[in-house]
Amino acid sequence: MTVTLERPATRRPGRLLAAAQLAGSLGDGAFLTCSVLFFTRIAGLTPAQVGLGLTLGWAVGSVAGVPLGHLADRHGARGSAVLLALATGTSVLAFVAVRSPLPFVLAACLYGSCQTGLAAARQALLAALADPERRTRVRAHLQSAGNAGLAVGAGLGGLALAADTASAYLTVFALDAASFVVTAALLYALPAVPRASAPRAGEPKLAVLRDRPYALVTVLNAILLLRMPLLSVAIPLWIVERTAAPGWTVSALFVLNTVVVVLLQVRVAGRSASIGSAARMVRRSGVLLLASCVAFALSAFGTSPWTAFGVLVVGALVQVLGEMLQSAGSWEIGFALAPADKQGQYQGFFGTGTSVARAIGPVLLSTVVVGWGLPGWLLMGAVFAVAGWTMGPAVRWAAATR
Repeated sequence: MTVTLERPATRRPGRLLAAAQLAGSLGDGAFLTCSVLFFTRIAGLTPAQVGLGLTLGWAVGSVAGVPLGHLADRHGARGSAVLLALATGTSVLAFVAVRSPLPFVLAACLYGSCQTGLAAARQALLAALADPERRTRVRAHLQSAGNAGLAVGAGLGGLALAADTASAYLTVFALDAASFVVTAALLYALPAVPRASAPRAGEPKLAVLRDRPYALVTVLNAILLLRMPLLSVAIPLWIVERTAAPGWTVSALFVLNTVVVVLLQVRVAGRSASIGSAARMVRRSGVLLLASCVAFALSAFGTSPWTAFGVLVVGALVQVLGEMLQSAGSWEIGFALAPADKQGQYQGFFGTGTSVARAIGPVLLSTVVVGWGLPGWLLMGAVFAVAGWTMGPAVRWAAATR
């Protein structure tokens, strides 16, 4: 996956960022596919202990993202990203030694913190190295590279699942750790970016924590990011427990989502030319996510497996279009509203939406959607639509205070 920028001077950084995204996501794809089975079958943890540990890990990570992003601003985004990539690889290896709940929680907290800090540092690098009018498009290239890596990694993880041995799972963990070493090497090859100056007298170090308009935008984005566990947790449970669709539909929808994002995310992101157009994209994404929720709910009616499969495919196509609009619009909003010298801490704060969605989404959506059925789907869809519509006024408020 390559990134082509208009200026030759920035073409190589774009390619390196895409390669780093591809390397890290390839290892993550393999890790995420089979890590839970390693924790339960090899490490001896219960599913409840794994779920609680991962939730706590991402909760701690959501808090750690801001100070780690601030450190990237103050001490250099490139060096911080390299160190955090190496730390992430180390945290993956820490899971190998886990055999009881407390060490697992500690490893999960380290892993979540390193992941969110690395994401903030990479966003700060992107903000510094890409032209402002091209940042969202470049971010879309990185998203496409990341999805491609996740798909390939998931295939490798599937081989470990088929073997179902301790050595196979440990190989996957080693692969993930090695992928972050490669990520660190690629990030180190990027040009150094200027460090932010020290805060002026009386100015808070973590200014983003006092930026209420930006906080509102971040909360709304976090709500819309519940689409992630919707696809990875709620829909698979819904398909298996509440529809007549064949079990392989879960994999088919995952592949469909990945392919569409890889092929079309850059084109969709090209429509985000300003912060106003980005807000409109997010508003439309809320409507599309509502429509997809309705389609998923309807898939439970009827007894024909192929009818259920067809309705689910329609819902997945509408959902992925809403996902791409939400992603592209939120990237532009998150970048444009952040001060140039505080991109690290602002991106760390904005990125907490991902951690929050990962932490609370599985429990919330499995209860509301899978447990409540049609009313739950309609409620979730309405929440998406309201959050998308509210983003416009929130962005206008935030832009007026910059």
